[in-house]
Amino acid sequence: MKALVYVGQKSLEIHERDDLVARGDDNLIRVDAVGICGSDMHAYLGHDDRRPAPLILGHEAAGLVLAGPMAGKNVTVNPLVSCGTCRYCTQGRENLCQTRQIISMLPREGAFAQQLVMPTANLVEVPDGVAIEHAALAEPIAVCWHAARLGREALFGDLKDAKCLVQGGGAIGVGSALSLRAMGAKDVTIAEPNKVRHGVLNSLGDFRVCDPSDVGEGFDIVIDCVGISHTRKAASSVVAAGGVIVHVGLGDSVEGIDIRRMTLQEVTFIGTYTYTAQDFCDTAQGIFDGIFGSLDWIEERPLDDGAQAFADILSGTVAAPKIVLRPN
Repeated sequence: MKALVYVGQKSLEIHERDDLVARGDDNLIRVDAVGICGSDMHAYLGHDDRRPAPLILGHEAAGLVLAGPMAGKNVTVNPLVSCGTCRYCTQGRENLCQTRQIISMLPREGAFAQQLVMPTANLVEVPDGVAIEHAALAEPIAVCWHAARLGREALFGDLKDAKCLVQGGGAIGVGSALSLRAMGAKDVTIAEPNKVRHGVLNSLGDFRVCDPSDVGEGFDIVIDCVGISHTRKAASSVVAAGGVIVHVGLGDSVEGIDIRRMTLQEVTFIGTYTYTAQDFCDTAQGIFDGIFGSLDWIEERPLDDGAQAFADILSGTVAAPKIVLRPN
């Protein structure tokens, strides 16, 4: 099979790898669509010790099962493999399983390849009529759905009356805004510094799109999809008293939060990681039902152009919030 392999800092190459084999409850999947995630970019830049070269990255996948219990079905892939028996798994919080594995991190190679093997429990069947490239968005939007759900649960009052801010206009920012809207939010602002993206963001619906310097203040929910000291500082300054900050981004891990203001104003801070299995299933069903809109904000490229796609994302010249690669 053909695979796009991370071989070193800012370096990706197309390699030929042995075809994969499914055994037992595993399924051999022909990967027809796989998105480029921000975590893939962190690895590409050499910033993720969990993803050492050489490694096949990519975890936002969908395709056709060639062999295994779900043979013949189109599926979208939950890339998070948990033990199923620990206290977190039995509580339905599989994302906190302490022995969890995710494809694109060793020992599980990722989905920037023509084939992938996954357990049946990690697959959701995609109905006829749903575009496979849209099905591949289940993973990133599930991150957003999980974050928005936790923020809604922590909020005092109804989400439809809340003033909401999403920091970052990439795929996670877009997914968070769409998730908030699907859950009933009426007032949603997306703050994005790259004006190349503003046209796409403005086409998504009646969201307010602005530069981070123009957001205003008094937000009941702030979802930080960037996760750097600068955005955390901004979040803690614009959140309303009694409001909620939901931290999704993994840009860096130091500084930014105004602890004194958060304490005096009783602000709730929630760190969120991936999603539960139920969140993933709910998100996939939401895509199938069309609650996130047309999902026409992606750009598709062949796997052979993957290295250039990473370089273009890094340069800031990509207007689309998400690039989806097509291995087959």
